[in-house]
Amino acid sequence: MMEIFEWIRLILGAALLISGLIIFLVELFGVFRMNYVLNRMHAAAMGDTLGISFSLVGLMIFSGLNFTTLKIMLIVIFLWFSSPVSSHLLARLEVMTNEKLENHCRIYADLAELNDEIKKESGEKEKGDEQI
Repeated sequence: MMEIFEWIRLILGAALLISGLIIFLVELFGVFRMNYVLNRMHAAAMGDTLGISFSLVGLMIFSGLNFTTLKIMLIVIFLWFSSPVSSHLLARLEVMTNEKLENHCRIYADLAELNDEIKKESGEKEKGDEQI
């Protein structure tokens, strides 16, 4: 019975490690394929958070229930909080300092304009859905 449990641990840990590696490869492709810095940063941030989490959880499964697993879990929690916050701060820095931001995205002077545009688009989608 214990041998079966060890095989399940091995398969699950390996699957998570391989999943993390695949996520890193997709992230790498996204970083080099995207043209604009915010798109690259988004690909890197999402890939890092998910890929590192999968990899570290796989290592936790391999390690078993011990103090090392607790330390790895604390690293995962720290990365879940720090990666999105640092990405957000870098994105705000890019938005504030890029003088040619209009070339890459639409800038709204007021949130009311954005809300009106969203309502207009959702209204068009609803009308399109009714015709089908």
